[in-house]
Amino acid sequence: MISEILILVISFIVLLAIGVPVAWSIGLSCLFTMLASLDSLIAFTTVAQRMATGLDSFSLLAIPFFILAGQIMNQGGIAQRLINFAKALIGSLPGGLVYVNVIAAMLFGAISGSAVAAASAIGGILGPPMEKENYSREFGAAVNVTASTTGLVIPPSNVLIVYSLASGGVSIASLFLAGYLPGILMGLALMLVAAIWIKKKKYPAGNSSSFGKILSTFLKALPSLLLLLVVIGGIVSGIFTATEASGIAVLYCLILSLIYRELDRKMLYNVFLSSVGTTAIVMLLIATSMSMSWVMSYENIPQSVSEALLALSDNKYVILLIINLLLLFVGTFMDMTPAVLIFTPIFLPVMENFGVDPVHFGIIMVMNLCVGLCTPPVGSVLFIGVGVAKTTIQKVIKPLLPLYLVMAIVLLLVTFIPAISLWLPGLFE
Repeated sequence: MISEILILVISFIVLLAIGVPVAWSIGLSCLFTMLASLDSLIAFTTVAQRMATGLDSFSLLAIPFFILAGQIMNQGGIAQRLINFAKALIGSLPGGLVYVNVIAAMLFGAISGSAVAAASAIGGILGPPMEKENYSREFGAAVNVTASTTGLVIPPSNVLIVYSLASGGVSIASLFLAGYLPGILMGLALMLVAAIWIKKKKYPAGNSSSFGKILSTFLKALPSLLLLLVVIGGIVSGIFTATEASGIAVLYCLILSLIYRELDRKMLYNVFLSSVGTTAIVMLLIATSMSMSWVMSYENIPQSVSEALLALSDNKYVILLIINLLLLFVGTFMDMTPAVLIFTPIFLPVMENFGVDPVHFGIIMVMNLCVGLCTPPVGSVLFIGVGVAKTTIQKVIKPLLPLYLVMAIVLLLVTFIPAISLWLPGLFE
């Protein structure tokens, strides 16, 4: 068994190191591991079957629909209206555009469920005006990158759906409700760092908005904000499932974009094409990750890791801290979706032995991996944010450091104060 584990781990690390895409690295390392213990025909067949079986889930249909809804929002004028509302609301504060970036990213990320889409949309729209008002391009990019990840905790969130699948059926409604307070807390913490930076740089106040302008931008953004009420309200009340809600979200965004008349036939074609490409990447990651989860189970890796962790300590808080550190490390070189699918079956049983609620642990896991999206070498949101801002990772790392710090502090608060995650779901039980 030890030799198979070494093959799995070493082959995966080597493939990543030489630049093989994550999905292919996962699939090939699974195949190499199976070839070490099984006949070649059986090994190839088993890996292929496990990939196909991994995608055979009704819940996974929600992912392509939410991806499509996010793309329609990005191109259909919905994101712009959310930003306009945020600007009217707090744009008059000193350094207000930085706060607008955080709030708009929280709103757009929450509705689209995509950190990459939020970083691209918000950064593209706010970048030029921030530069015109002499904001630091690097700090603006750093705020945009970190704020965009809040949408992965605030529902609806594709990664929470993936966690529900990997955990064996934890309630998606409970996970969605559990994400609200941690996501909002993360956004407020990022705004606190921004406030300190703004005071240090002595940015002047912006132009104040009249009550009429605030009301006008709110009414224009209201249909977009109602999407959250429709989707989350429908799921929590049991009117429809998360998968059905994703289809409703697409229809709602499409109708809204047609009403706004900002989405023509050619743009709609590009939206569908982009969504298909993103979905294909995500689904390949899920398929190969499910295959790796099965291989690890076949080799009894989860049981071995559980025994090793329990041998280190019998204190729940020490084990939670160790798992947090491991997940932070994993997040620096592995994308979020495969990380959730691979490590949930390993760590969740350990946490359940200590009495940690699986809903609470799901939020802990997602928040850990959100930090990884903002860190090199694999951080996809970091690369998008830097690219949109037209700067370099080397220049953005310095302003990112205080933001990393507050993200870590919020993560520790959510980890060791379960009520932050579990209070809201408890109200609906």
